[in-house]
Amino acid sequence: MEYMSQECYDKLVAELQHLIKVELPKAQDELSEARDKGDLSENFEYHAARRTHGRLLGKIRYKQNILANARVLDTKQMSPDTVQLLCKVEVTNLRVNRKATYTLTSPHEANIHEGKISIKSPIGQALIGHKAGDTVEVKAPAGTIELRIESIGL
Repeated sequence: MEYMSQECYDKLVAELQHLIKVELPKAQDELSEARDKGDLSENFEYHAARRTHGRLLGKIRYKQNILANARVLDTKQMSPDTVQLLCKVEVTNLRVNRKATYTLTSPHEANIHEGKISIKSPIGQALIGHKAGDTVEVKAPAGTIELRIESIGL
C-alpha cells in the first residue's frame, strides 16, 4: 500500500500517461526502424532500441504498480496532534541548535530541496507518531541526532 497526497497521485498519473502516449510510440517507431535495417545480429541500433524499449516498459509497469496500490490521504480528516504522513513538522537539532521544517511524504514525492522528506528516511521514521515537545533520537548515517519537535501542522 502506497499512501500519498493527491498532488503526488496526479503527478504520477500524468507521468504514466506521458510515457504511454508519447514515449512508448516513439520507442516502438525507433525499434521498427532499426529492425528494417537488416541483419539483427549485428545491428547495433536494433539492440539499443530494444534496450530503450525494455527500460521504458519497465518504467511503465513500475508506475502502474505504484498507482494500483496507491491510497490518497485526505488531509481534512487528519489530526495535527501527532506526526504522520503529509504533516509539516518544525524540529530543532539539539546538537547545533538549528531549526528545520520538513513535510513528511511518500518516497515518491520526497525532495529535500523543497523540504519534503520520506517517511521511510531515518528522520521520517523517528518522527512518526510523536507529539510536539517530544525529543527523538535519529540514527542517521552521519551519527545519532537529537531532534525536538517544535510544532506540527497540516
